[in-house]
This record gives sequence, C-alpha cells and structure tokens, in this order.
Amino acid sequence: MISREIVWFNKNCIIFCDGKCEKAFGINNRPTNQLSKNEDDYEYLSDGELNLAPIDPKTYEGGHAKPIDRVHNKWCCRECERSIIVENGKRFILPNFDNRVKNIK
Repeated sequence: MISREIVWFNKNCIIFCDGKCEKAFGINNRPTNQLSKNEDDYEYLSDGELNLAPIDPKTYEGGHAKPIDRVHNKWCCRECERSIIVENGKRFILPNFDNRVKNIK
C-alpha cells in the first residue's frame, strides 16, 4: 500500500492505493461489462480478466499523467480507480479488483 498526505478541498487528507500501478487503467478507461440497456449499469472487469494497463492510458489531470515512479500525483487523486482519499483518522476500505466491481451498488 502507498500513502501520501495531501490537502484535498482545503482538508488534510491522505491518499491510499494498493500500489499496483501496472494494473491502473483509470476510472474512465478500465474495461467494463455492460449489464443492461441502461448505459450506467455496468461492472468493471477484474484484474484477472485483464492484461497490464497501458503505461500512458491517455488521461490527464491538471497536466499530470499516470505516474511511472509510484509517487502520487493529481492523476492518482482524480482518475485512478485503485486509490481512495480519506480524511485523517477515518476508516476506509481500498478498492479491490480481485473480482468484478459494479459501478451501481
């Protein structure tokens, strides 16, 4: 797990991720399986169903691309599907892509 203290919308927070950058497609690029005719009803494919993610998935946040050095940047905060931002002291569960993840709970 990788973590870094950040200021997020004027609050002291910590970004956490599982450190599996090689499997990070970005929330807007991770391959999905459509579940119904409703365009918002889909599930993200599991890590086991996918090859490694592209080094540059062609998504950028504030001029930042997916990091290649495992150091959190703006892309990790806003685009990475494997990270979570937590206020200091709050409990959390990291995103887990061992199985498919539905976007609608």
